[in-house]
Amino acid sequence: MKSFKFFVGVDVSKSTLDFSIYQFENLVYHKSIPNEILDIKEILKEFKQIPTYKNSNTVFGMENTGVYCNLLISVLQKAKSNFTVENATHIRNSLGNIRGKTDKIDSQRIATFLFKNRDRLNFWKPKRPIIEELKNLTTLRTRLSSIQVALKTPLKENAIYISKTSTKQHQSICQNTINSISSDLENLNNLIKSVWSSDEKIKNLMKIITSVPSIGEVTALHIILNSNEFEDIKTGKKFACYAGVAPFHYKSGTSVSKKTRVSNIANKKMKTLLHMCAVTAMRSSVEMKDYFIKKTQVEGKNKMLVLNAIRSKLILRVFSCVKANRLYECENFNTDG
Repeated sequence: MKSFKFFVGVDVSKSTLDFSIYQFENLVYHKSIPNEILDIKEILKEFKQIPTYKNSNTVFGMENTGVYCNLLISVLQKAKSNFTVENATHIRNSLGNIRGKTDKIDSQRIATFLFKNRDRLNFWKPKRPIIEELKNLTTLRTRLSSIQVALKTPLKENAIYISKTSTKQHQSICQNTINSISSDLENLNNLIKSVWSSDEKIKNLMKIITSVPSIGEVTALHIILNSNEFEDIKTGKKFACYAGVAPFHYKSGTSVSKKTRVSNIANKKMKTLLHMCAVTAMRSSVEMKDYFIKKTQVEGKNKMLVLNAIRSKLILRVFSCVKANRLYECENFNTDG
């Protein structure tokens, strides 16, 4: 267990980085700099002027703000610094009731979080380059798909409420753009498939996951990326919690007794993909269709509750197959419950 003396909270934004250094519980330094590689290198040199400061007795922390963290991470990684990239909600909830918000205050709160949790910090570990590449490509695919839906949906809805002449005019104006986006999506999908097909580990995982009925390639790839090839999330139950599928009790004493329900803290994109898989399974799989009818019509359970149970079953089947490193076989799984 490393013993740290300095705790550096970094508030990351698109343009700036705010550094607050705590020596145990005392603020000893604060500075805001541009989010540029040269500026980051310079401030790391400046830190060395602080008495007793060393790279080995210091830990850095930042919120996960996506690509805005990349420059800082690359510099810290080359400097072999100790650092962690935490979920913003996790940091905020760990600090109790908080009021006010500025970049300086946020960096101080991150430093406080580091000090309070110094014995159980999860240090950043680099992911394989191909995982980062696939993450960037799938993010681009999501962005293009959203634009396509944003164009198509209003055109379809307007056809009901406006004249046919206006409808045809709008469709004619947007058609080239829609066709272009569709072409880009097709090319992007082919590129994504060629990338993961070139890697034996991911290719094998994709084969195993898609062997589970109703799990397609898009969902399978998202499961691999979000679990970091099943290295960061190793069990089906943890992934169900991450995807917002796991139910939680809300009871306390005799005065609080709410329905068991899923948490709103979840990866919504992953949850949406799993929901579509569950609907497909309920419609196309005789086993799942019978299960849905039994639970809703015979036992009288809520339809969404049963669909959520099907989502959980799919997750557990995926993780069971990956753990055993084999394809899905129906007779090996019991779906009662």
